[in-house]
Amino acid sequence: MKFIHTSDWHIGRQFHNVSLLEDQRHVLEQIIQYITSEQVDALVIAGDIYDRSVPPATAVTLLDEVLHKVCHELKTPVIMISGNHDSADRLSFGARQLKEAGLFIFGDIHKVKEPIQITGKSGTAVNFFGIPYHDPEQIRQLVMESNNQADHDNTTIKNHNDAHNYLINQISDVINDQENNVLLSHCFVDGAEESESERPLSVGGADRVSYSPMLEFDYVALGHLHSPQYRGKPHIRYSGSILKYSFSEQHQKKGVTLVEVSEKSQTIKKQLKPKQTKIAKEPIIEDMFSDDLFAESSISEDTSSNADNISSNDASQPQEQASHISITSLPLRPLRDMRVLEGEMDDLLKNGENDPDAQDYLMIRLTDTHAILDAMGKLREVYPNVLHLEKPGIMAVGEKKALNREKLKRSELDMFQDFFSQVSGNPISEDQNQALKKIITQLHNAERETKA
Repeated sequence: MKFIHTSDWHIGRQFHNVSLLEDQRHVLEQIIQYITSEQVDALVIAGDIYDRSVPPATAVTLLDEVLHKVCHELKTPVIMISGNHDSADRLSFGARQLKEAGLFIFGDIHKVKEPIQITGKSGTAVNFFGIPYHDPEQIRQLVMESNNQADHDNTTIKNHNDAHNYLINQISDVINDQENNVLLSHCFVDGAEESESERPLSVGGADRVSYSPMLEFDYVALGHLHSPQYRGKPHIRYSGSILKYSFSEQHQKKGVTLVEVSEKSQTIKKQLKPKQTKIAKEPIIEDMFSDDLFAESSISEDTSSNADNISSNDASQPQEQASHISITSLPLRPLRDMRVLEGEMDDLLKNGENDPDAQDYLMIRLTDTHAILDAMGKLREVYPNVLHLEKPGIMAVGEKKALNREKLKRSELDMFQDFFSQVSGNPISEDQNQALKKIITQLHNAERETKA
């Protein structure tokens, strides 16, 4: 049974007031192509389908087009959970009826014990359990309802980790270890790498959850963090966002994860370990996309009784033993990449004339140490999608001025000379310079007379 693990679509997102809808459509079409070319049996979206709880109409239309293509035309089931950017109630509207069309939405924390079973073309069945995004208060309320309590203080749910573990324990009560079980969860696993584009779930690290309780699942499809990576074991992983949503992600390689599940062998079934809740001592983080890009990896079943002895493996490299879970990273090619360029204005303009990727979204750091008139306008003549401009060169000069203000202080004459050369393209002449000095002196005298 094959499925594609994706997350963090953030449909409708804007970046520096620029709509990314066209860019999102471009990569979503690639995902649809993978569904066909890889003959997958299901598409998984691990939360943050939309960028806002009340998405714009254009975002809703795009998602509708994608789901119609996948569910109706390709007859491929879609399984999704709500993320912290989504409204669980809005996303789940009509969920019971949409099941008939092959769209399965986990948005209700009361139903985490109810899996969706999908049988692949090979005959292998997989149970999908979903934990939508939640906060500790929601789970405290759930515990109170279950135990007929009236006081929040009597619950053991103090933070996100307690809340997440509680829901996993609920699933553990009904899980069958002899079958293939996949968990979808939208959370921040402790020790994982974050990016600037993610909205914090809480402050001070209180939003972190442990990966250890998730070890019992055959695969864990995580959402929320935008960097593709795994945590603890290669089968507990973030697919990452489908696009770069901040300049901090410029070096990340975006993609989706193809997971192939086979029937568990009798050997694996006998060796299935008891459920573990021990927390590993060392953070284990790996970028899914290494230099050996998009190679396939097989996951060996962990038969160790000590969760602390988990070793780090490159997520795109074959593991030590073959198993019933096979993972392949599939690349997504953006319509426009997101890059950071640094250099002096003249060099950037010259390079931009022959840059084949001049349409990329750019942040530019100018290293020129003098003021440049309309720097953004000049850059956009060759790089039309410059979204952010920094001037570390001038800032460095400013820092030097702070060290010796009197020595480096520039007069009105110096500043006007720079301005004149920028506008006219020529240095000021000696006659013009003398006339300017005379005018400045007159202005200073007039100012002193006014104050007197």
